[in-house]
Amino acid sequence: MIEVDNLSRHFTDKKRGLVKAVDEVSFRVEPGEIFGLLGPNGAGKSTTLRIIGTLLEPTSGVARVNGADVRKEPERVRGQIGFLSGDMALYSRMTPRELMFFYGRLCDVPEGELKKRSEEMIGTLGMQEFCDTRIDRLSSGMKQKAAIGRALIHDPPVLIFDEPTATLDVPTSRIVEAFVLEAKRQGKCIVYSTHIMEEAEYLCDRIAVINEGRIRMTGTMEELRAATGKQRLREIFLDLLDWKVA
Repeated sequence: MIEVDNLSRHFTDKKRGLVKAVDEVSFRVEPGEIFGLLGPNGAGKSTTLRIIGTLLEPTSGVARVNGADVRKEPERVRGQIGFLSGDMALYSRMTPRELMFFYGRLCDVPEGELKKRSEEMIGTLGMQEFCDTRIDRLSSGMKQKAAIGRALIHDPPVLIFDEPTATLDVPTSRIVEAFVLEAKRQGKCIVYSTHIMEEAEYLCDRIAVINEGRIRMTGTMEELRAATGKQRLREIFLDLLDWKVA
């Protein structure tokens, strides 16, 4: 599971002064749950996810992954998570198959299991036609599939998705959605960030809306509808941000 308690990340900007990118954020994500973290650009969602993924250190507060503190036990945390971000670079001279093998070995996946897992990823994500083509020759959607395979090759119990379908067409997005739902059925703990409201409403068991570094509200779709009086997630989202809906 993921436990986040009063997590903050502050920095100083020459023009803006003290910036509270994440400001006392708290939430829990249970095994077998898809937890949506939604917010406009600059709201603090990606910063929060990067702290959980040990890519950034918090200014204050605590985040734990399966009991491991992200600040005190970062290596243990990294072995527990699969992290996919839209701006994570790939090794352009590798093929998707080579990339998965490279990362799987870094995560100490046994060779026999690694071969089995890579073939499963290639089949599930529909990479058969380009799995042995260099990444610098692939389309953005193909590259995103390779990135997903890399993030999941070691079969982690906790998954963090930051805009996983941002560059994908509709058929490929549906493949990713099906994969996420299957991960949930397997009991994995999943945090899912997206700007696509329909996707979040379809996938997520609970949703937190964050803006200016603070959580505005957390709940199921039913709870969010009851609190705001709105039905569509887009309208709920704008209402919680105090933006007018035309």
